[in-house]
Amino acid sequence: MNLAGKTALITGGGHRIGRGLTLALARAGCNIILHYNRSAVPAQATAAQVEALGARVLLRQADLSQLDDAGPLFADLPANFTPVQVLVNNAAVFPKDTLADMTVAGWSQTFRVNLRSPILLTQAFVRALPDDEIGAVVNITDWRTERPYRTHFSYTVSKGALDAFTRTAAIQLAPRVRVNGIALGAMLPPAGATEAYWRSVLATVPLARSGGLEVAGDTLLYLLRNDFITGEIIRLTGGAHLKM
Repeated sequence: MNLAGKTALITGGGHRIGRGLTLALARAGCNIILHYNRSAVPAQATAAQVEALGARVLLRQADLSQLDDAGPLFADLPANFTPVQVLVNNAAVFPKDTLADMTVAGWSQTFRVNLRSPILLTQAFVRALPDDEIGAVVNITDWRTERPYRTHFSYTVSKGALDAFTRTAAIQLAPRVRVNGIALGAMLPPAGATEAYWRSVLATVPLARSGGLEVAGDTLLYLLRNDFITGEIIRLTGGAHLKM
């Protein structure tokens, strides 16, 4: 897919990894629909960076945990925007829980954001895509679905289900829409993490460093530009998934 002039919708695109993905899309020539929920200030700052790169940007706020109809996120675009041809499902919540202490309310909140909203967004995306256009979806997931966290039960299960959705949607939406995923590893230090903690994390990475925003953005662009890849989930881990 030639990304120049395409419109891309990205959820949670204003900060952290989402910001890196948004800016990569803008540098590739995409116009951006930048979704945010409560992070209005970071979203506005990222939007300004998008415009500085020469791309157009439209900010749209939505609480994905309350999303029942994703259609409005794709509708009523300005005249200088093409219909959305790229969807990046990036937004997620990362609650700390275990099988022993998880609650129905917490479980439901996590699944509504991490799984239900990507499904509804993909459905709305396909419905809004003109019949004569092709599209691409990239879901941002986590390599730890293969080696589950001990203390993030709901998150890990929701991301594992997102992996299954990625492969299933790739079959059902081919050949017009490709669906792939990026399973992130140690990309950025968690908010509030100590330097000692982050060093301990990087000690488990064979390449002995973090990935960062540019690596994540480059991987997204690779998946979007290569028209013969669908149903794949790239593990962006620096080799951490190889260690026992």
